[in-house]
Amino acid sequence: MHLTDFLSLLGGLALFLYGMQMMSSGLEAAAGSKMKQILERLTANRFLGVLVGAAITAVIQSSSATTVMVVGFVNAGMMTLNQAVWIIMGANVGTTVTGLLIALDVGAMAPVFAFIGVVLLVFIKRPQVQHVGQILAGLGVLFIGMDMMSGSMAPLRDSAAFVSLMSNFSNPLLGIAFGALFTAVIQSSSASVGILQTLAASGVISFSNAVFVLFGQNIGTCITAVLASVGTSRSAKRATSIHLMFNVIGTIIFTIITLIFPLTGLIETMIPGAPKAQIAAMHTIFNIVTTLLLLPLGNMLAKLSVKLLPEQENESPEGMKVLYLTPVQPTSKDGGLGSSAIYIDQLRNELNRMLSMARDNVAAGFRAVLARDNSQIQAAEKTEDYLDFLNKEISRQISSVMTHENNESNSTIVSSYFTITGNIERIGDHAMNICGYTNLLVEKDIQFSETAQSEIVEMRDVCLKGLNTLLAPETGDLLWLTDVSALEQKIDDMTLQFRRRQLQRMQSGACNEEACILYSELLTDFERIGDHMLNIGQEMAVIHGER
Repeated sequence: MHLTDFLSLLGGLALFLYGMQMMSSGLEAAAGSKMKQILERLTANRFLGVLVGAAITAVIQSSSATTVMVVGFVNAGMMTLNQAVWIIMGANVGTTVTGLLIALDVGAMAPVFAFIGVVLLVFIKRPQVQHVGQILAGLGVLFIGMDMMSGSMAPLRDSAAFVSLMSNFSNPLLGIAFGALFTAVIQSSSASVGILQTLAASGVISFSNAVFVLFGQNIGTCITAVLASVGTSRSAKRATSIHLMFNVIGTIIFTIITLIFPLTGLIETMIPGAPKAQIAAMHTIFNIVTTLLLLPLGNMLAKLSVKLLPEQENESPEGMKVLYLTPVQPTSKDGGLGSSAIYIDQLRNELNRMLSMARDNVAAGFRAVLARDNSQIQAAEKTEDYLDFLNKEISRQISSVMTHENNESNSTIVSSYFTITGNIERIGDHAMNICGYTNLLVEKDIQFSETAQSEIVEMRDVCLKGLNTLLAPETGDLLWLTDVSALEQKIDDMTLQFRRRQLQRMQSGACNEEACILYSELLTDFERIGDHMLNIGQEMAVIHGER
């Protein structure tokens, strides 16, 4: 192989991987945020789940990307482990499409796809059309890269050293190990299978040797999901283990079958003189048969993953941490299909947790004031520190996501989440202000009148009602926003009414000066909490509209 052939090989591989990334990015921009809705509706049934997993992977041509998406969904609580099993099985079936397209020589149309895609990207300004253009351009670039690799590998058939190396793969263990390692390095089974097809078509490796490399490639594709599961929940790691178990079991079964029965000879007889088609056929048979064999055992695989990765008591370290945000990067070269849905749900879950903590601190503040009991303030201060921590971490995550988000609707949603986290943090601050008044009540032995105390109870009740409304499972529609707005208006009316009553008590001498000052400050915090609740409600309505 000359230097120019080697450079052509590298360039072809680069175009292949970049084309795959372009396709997945276009799909992510066009439909990534709808992935959750599709999966929630269709994964309850195992057969539909397999079909959904196969369809998604067939479109994006990367089982790794689909599995990473599933790991993220499981970690975000958007999908159960049993639902994930079917998607993972389907992903392994769908990944065979790339090999079939290569075998059918769809690459002959690659320049046409690339040209149409670029025209749509450059000359059409509508975002949805540009996303389609990105998908078509990616498909074209992918196959142009494959053709470049095919041309650069042709001279290898005349290289005695390389042919000798390929002949060593008649040893099943060596072939499987090489296939797994190579796929793990480039993190794309579609790319590695395509390269294997190109090698076989060039006469560098025989079909009987290539099958063992092919089996190993199915194991190597799991590395991306393994990396994606680092730092995630136990359930997400179990989803990854199911993906790995599926491919390891399939490899063991087919290695035994290939060694005992003339499976490769049968395929060569049925598809003579077409190495690319032979490999595509074996790849398809491997994944479909393994899926059919394991489909009745899907729930058992889920249970086995739980036994392999049981819950550990020491896995919950003390101190402050985010529960839902994960280190999965939206810039993954596997495309990240569904990453927007994952991040949006993770942010929503973390914000709900933060809002729940703020609500608890509001309740603690009013409880402390009414009981003149400052023993709870220390716990409230810890919660307030936690709120500050979450605000910082969520804001950091939002900044990271916004850098890479290319879907206008998703960008709007994430921006609303940024506004929401700031308002929740401010509610926490006002809750701490209310807590702080308790110290003055105790230190200076200040007592609110019975009328003032009954008004404080009303303040507490309406605040908690508003916060509980924001935490309701289904939020954001116009009717719901009307309720939130009505509560905020009620808070404004109550504040005005209570201030007038306070002035009347001051004029009649029913309350002392220090009590009046504290009560006035408390009313200010009460009104501000209402304002921040309305801000949150309005942003939730924006999110609901974007979805």
